[in-house]
Amino acid sequence: MLYVLLGEDDYSVRQSLEKIKDSVGDETVRGANIAVFDGRQLAIDQLRNSCETVPFLAEKRLVIVEGLLECFGVKANARRKKGKSRADQADTYFQDIAGYLHRIPDFTTLVLVDGKIGNNNPLLKEASSAKAEIQVFPLLNRDRLRQWIRRRVKEAGGSISEEAVRLLEKYVGSNLWVMANEIDKLTLFALGRTIEAGDVGEVVSSAQEISVFALVDALLEFRVSEAEKLLEQLLQRGAAAPYLLVMLVRQARMLIMIKELRKQGRSGVEIRGKLGLKSEFVFKRVSEQASRYSLERLGEMYHRLLEADIAIKTGKCEGDLALNILVAELSQRRPFSTPPVRTA
Repeated sequence: MLYVLLGEDDYSVRQSLEKIKDSVGDETVRGANIAVFDGRQLAIDQLRNSCETVPFLAEKRLVIVEGLLECFGVKANARRKKGKSRADQADTYFQDIAGYLHRIPDFTTLVLVDGKIGNNNPLLKEASSAKAEIQVFPLLNRDRLRQWIRRRVKEAGGSISEEAVRLLEKYVGSNLWVMANEIDKLTLFALGRTIEAGDVGEVVSSAQEISVFALVDALLEFRVSEAEKLLEQLLQRGAAAPYLLVMLVRQARMLIMIKELRKQGRSGVEIRGKLGLKSEFVFKRVSEQASRYSLERLGEMYHRLLEADIAIKTGKCEGDLALNILVAELSQRRPFSTPPVRTA
């Protein structure tokens, strides 16, 4: 049997792979009947020998190859064209691999796992002609992601309001590994009651908010390496780029408002009310942060954040790229021509 699992939704790819693993004999001998290879370093003899090894105390053997299809993509073909001998070797290798997909022993299940692969990939076409079961897992769009959230909460034994679903989708984005983890935390936090928007705000956003404080500090203090690292961590944890930009804009706006309200002689209670902050912890952190930076530097940051927001919303730049450019620009020690800041 031949499977091909493809797509950017790595969570769903791995879930499908786990189901295939469960079909390979008893759990006590499963490890002895599963082999995993890196397709970018796989020799045809390795593949053949592994697939033709008789299963140990089981009816089936499972061979998993990661990243093999990408070796025959458009970029790989372009690299091979640079040298004739290299191209000849690649063609021979492809013919060997492609031919073997039609000769897999009945007792072996071969699974090819990859990311986003074009339909014109020659090995994908060959796998299709070998009657492979091809499963594609693209990133979920907004509606499908919200359906996934509802289903995952139900499977975890909980329930969730529509407002909480929308907020969770906004905060976490399409990284299902992070989403599943946050849903598990929310289910435990709610203790059998319906998960509400307030629960999402308290459980999910708190860790990200603390990281946003640190990212703002790094940007304002020109610590480029630390800023890049913090941004990468937030994105890897599943913070969606548009949401993260909203958080940064909100943070910069609050810092500017605090500076202006202090100039007007407003009390801490008045300032907190103007900012609409219910959390004493957040207000304290924002107040301390505002004290450390000039209004000019804060205004410069606020202006650049708004520019990045417009670039994303108008489709001029993808979210992750816009944020990385923003970090690079704000971390440069050079003056900017910044228009007057208006926060009202």
